[in-house]
Amino acid sequence: MTEAAVEAEHVVVDSVVRDRIRVLIITLAIAIPLIAWTLTQMSTLAFFTQILNGLSFGALLFFLASGFTMIFGLMRIANLAHGGFYLMGGYVGITTTLVTGQFWLGLLAGGLVISCLGLFVERILLRRIRGMEKPEVLLTIGLTFVIGDFSLAVWGGDPRQIEKPEYLKGAFQIGDSFFYPKYRLFVLALAILLGSFLFYIDRKTKIGAIVRAGVDDRETVAAMGINIKAVFTGAFIFGAFIAGMSGVIGAGFLSLLPGEDFVILLFALVVVIIGGLGSLEGAALGAVVVGLIDAFAKALVPELSFFTLFAPMAIILMVRPNGLLGRAS
Repeated sequence: MTEAAVEAEHVVVDSVVRDRIRVLIITLAIAIPLIAWTLTQMSTLAFFTQILNGLSFGALLFFLASGFTMIFGLMRIANLAHGGFYLMGGYVGITTTLVTGQFWLGLLAGGLVISCLGLFVERILLRRIRGMEKPEVLLTIGLTFVIGDFSLAVWGGDPRQIEKPEYLKGAFQIGDSFFYPKYRLFVLALAILLGSFLFYIDRKTKIGAIVRAGVDDRETVAAMGINIKAVFTGAFIFGAFIAGMSGVIGAGFLSLLPGEDFVILLFALVVVIIGGLGSLEGAALGAVVVGLIDAFAKALVPELSFFTLFAPMAIILMVRPNGLLGRAS
């Protein structure tokens, strides 16, 4: 690498670091006064309960948003069928757990079935209209309705939850008077593991390097002899797998019922818009922000819970159209 290239790379890195610092300063400037005000409205115990509620819900959103943002980052497809993948994966997991009595088998089954569905969608449906944005959006929206109606016909319209293993039932005691559901803590820990795994794959492996290169310049990657179509397919399948697993995980503390696919997709879209489309770190940050806003808004101003969710998104779009950690296209 030439000296000029090294210097240019350092300039880019410095610019990214400065941008991240600005985001951090702005976030803290907004968060600190809000935290101070919130502490005057509720007890310390209730405050930390809502913190955990927000982080655990944000963890579920990260499962869904990470797959969504990975598919968009590489393929530039806003897969609006992701909510349908979540719903159907959850139902498959519930059924598998009822039949086998094994929660982990249900988790795996939900992911695998939806990854097979993702393979069909990418290879048979989406590949024929690659690069046509409106047909892609309309197709994925239509798939959501198809999956929703299929799920209604097979599993009915009653709310359903998955049977959790005994060691994830009940509450975990913290101190003398603080109890919190074990399952929500489990979801939070699982999201941290997934995020660490995805970050390692993205930054430390050859596959991650190929994916990042494909995001930046897919034509050059293809010219180097790499099968970029296979990379696209693999990314779509993996994103669908995570969406299916997130449906099973979500069925542990959110009810699955018709229409839940659109609700959870709406939250996931807010996450990736706030964090930045195509950014894994942005998906994590956006999930934390949305989860905390949702938890505290429902506790303090339930009648304004949707306003408090979408108002920050609108402000961020005005100030930073690419999201907090998104890059300019």
